[in-house]
Amino acid sequence: MGISPRQFEQMKQRLSGGRKAVAAPVLGTQLRAPAANHEIILGVDPSLRGTGYGIIQAARPHPRALAFGTIRCPAGWEPSRCLVRIVHELREVLKKHHPAACVIEGLFYAQNLQTALAMGQARGASLVAVAEAGVAIYEIAPRKVKQAIVGYGAAQKLAVAKMVQRMLHLDAPPEADAADALALALAHAQQSSRYSLATPRRI
Repeated sequence: MGISPRQFEQMKQRLSGGRKAVAAPVLGTQLRAPAANHEIILGVDPSLRGTGYGIIQAARPHPRALAFGTIRCPAGWEPSRCLVRIVHELREVLKKHHPAACVIEGLFYAQNLQTALAMGQARGASLVAVAEAGVAIYEIAPRKVKQAIVGYGAAQKLAVAKMVQRMLHLDAPPEADAADALALALAHAQQSSRYSLATPRRI
């Protein structure tokens, strides 16, 4: 028994529609796997006296904050004691939340040598804590983070904090160091989008 021209066209439409529903993979262009729907991401903004951290869950349609804060060290503490505290506190955060990835602020130019050394020490302590937990580590330059979150690479810290508050639906803007850490995590989560302005580099 034959089929009518109308039935034949209907069959073609169903077949073509089925093929359109399956997206073909893109090969050779993806540098890393995009953030999973519920991937937990840790952002770290290292500083000897105030290391910011932020944990987000990259859930859709909106990411949400799981924890954030600042690891404070009094001015009278020796640098070595501060480094021990940074490692200890980050270990506790890692044990509690088990992030799939960590994003740390990239290096920037500092005119003051002592400031650069202190930042490098805090960064090293943070990297040790995360690396020993077996978590993949990425870095994003500060300017690219601001561009991705605020849309302007030279944005002030308050502007970053307010945008983080808006994106995570927080009651108030986080303090500066924690806001920067959350911004890092958000920028990493955004890179699953084709419109991302910040591409993390694995270190």
